[in-house]
Amino acid sequence: MSEIPSASSPASPRAKQRRMSLTPELVALCYREEADPGLNPRFTPMEDEDYRALALKLDAQSGGAPLWVFAYGSLIWKPEFCSVESRRATAYGWHRAFSLKIDRWRGSREAPGLMMALEPGGRCDGVIYRLEEGDRIAQIERLLRRELSSRETISTVRWMPVRTPEGPVNVLGFWLGSTGHDAVSRLPLEEVARILARACGHVGSCAEYLYNTVLHLEAVGIHDRNLWRLQALVADEIRRLHGDHPAPQALGGETKAKLDAVPVVKVTDPV
Repeated sequence: MSEIPSASSPASPRAKQRRMSLTPELVALCYREEADPGLNPRFTPMEDEDYRALALKLDAQSGGAPLWVFAYGSLIWKPEFCSVESRRATAYGWHRAFSLKIDRWRGSREAPGLMMALEPGGRCDGVIYRLEEGDRIAQIERLLRRELSSRETISTVRWMPVRTPEGPVNVLGFWLGSTGHDAVSRLPLEEVARILARACGHVGSCAEYLYNTVLHLEAVGIHDRNLWRLQALVADEIRRLHGDHPAPQALGGETKAKLDAVPVVKVTDPV
């Protein structure tokens, strides 16, 4: 079993210090109180029977193998499930990208945001978590309720192979989906940065999402060059929007708690 280092531990013996351009102070400027608008009427809400049917289907497809989940974004720092083992892993033929348009959660109807998904092509380094072997259906269903809210998003979950130091593993992963619903693939990073710097919803801002993802990837020794460049672009965009010396702005309770719980000043990456 591979050990996943904490955010404060070096990612390798030759690790060097790296400082993020995007800071909690800049993230705080992106926060604003937003009401939950509810599911967009264009979508069909998932019902209890939908979650249960999909969980049963995915469990049957697993062939009784251990339940592993591939985390490449917020699942790394906010899994909301119990795991008994974690490993570094690489998904070949996939890459992470901000390609899902959202007008809820971390976006609004007035200022839609973007969330990450797996897209075909390239490679994606992340972390896999093995779920408890208790009630398998309940474990899968809990994960689905975290990730899916409408029937239109059912196609975004699938089994996929990843490679780990201990060998290949079949894992549950979430990708862009076969329908391409609300997909905005291959946007230039500069355009993504402009969107992320402005988007905020009832659970927080897109800048906060990016900040936590980059910070926690670095903490486990994963340096994503695109995300590293993106966090610098978002930091520049926030400064442009709010001035070089912005006044402090109050954080919402959940956002403040998340940022307070995360090491801020320095993170590490392998040489």
